[in-house]
Amino acid sequence: MAEAWDIFRRSPSAMLGLALLLLVMGMTFAGPHLYHVDPFEIVWAPLTPPGEEATIPLGTDNLGRDILAGLIAGGSATLAVGFAAALITMLIGVLIGAYAGFYGGWVDDLLMRVTEFFQVLPPLLFAMVVVTLFQPTLVNVALAIGIVSWPQTARLTRSEFRRIRTLEYVNAMRAIGAGDGNIIWRVILPNALPPLIVSATLTIGMAILFEAGLSFLGLSDPNVMSWGLMIGSGREYLLDAWWVVTLPGAMIFLTVLGVSLVGDGLNDAFNPKMRER
Repeated sequence: MAEAWDIFRRSPSAMLGLALLLLVMGMTFAGPHLYHVDPFEIVWAPLTPPGEEATIPLGTDNLGRDILAGLIAGGSATLAVGFAAALITMLIGVLIGAYAGFYGGWVDDLLMRVTEFFQVLPPLLFAMVVVTLFQPTLVNVALAIGIVSWPQTARLTRSEFRRIRTLEYVNAMRAIGAGDGNIIWRVILPNALPPLIVSATLTIGMAILFEAGLSFLGLSDPNVMSWGLMIGSGREYLLDAWWVVTLPGAMIFLTVLGVSLVGDGLNDAFNPKMRER
């Protein structure tokens, strides 16, 4: 890990991504304690431009709500859904991929057929159907995103398990009588983690985009402020009030960019070829 961190910190793009993520997370968690404004409260005249009123530095939306308060509060919901959906994606993907890659045979065939079924479904459309069938809460949105996003993780996990299960130290564990569960979760999985960690970071960015898309389409909790909800409610005023859509869109862009840069940095850090340079 020390060697991986050394490679990671020597990458300017990776450190930029980490700085962006820390900035967004700092604003999200510290913002409510420094800026005490309800994001749903009408504080001024609708569509007030940024900088026109000192008490509302980023202006107001079409209902007169504070844009800055919305950005701060919306970050919590957006990041929470992104991380929760990524966790669900990794749990399902790793579980299915681990058993498919370790046992092979009919188990592999069955689990891969299930994976292919979910993989051919349009992810956003499938997530829309899942959210529509149930109440559009943040929990259901995170579950919907996780359910439609795990096939790629499952295939990656399967590939790693198929590669590692034939190595000598795994055969040595079998020789001393270790059970399948012990070999899968305590021997193979720790050695398969580096590419899975990279995949998890990229999944977070994808989940944030999915949440924004669902909120934009009105398929998220209307009682919880999020960046996607801000974009969806202000899209009709884009030509007259650019800040209503541009500012939350910029926050989504910076967050996903930060996650992607961190993911690329982790990929380089855990890549054995990079350590040889």
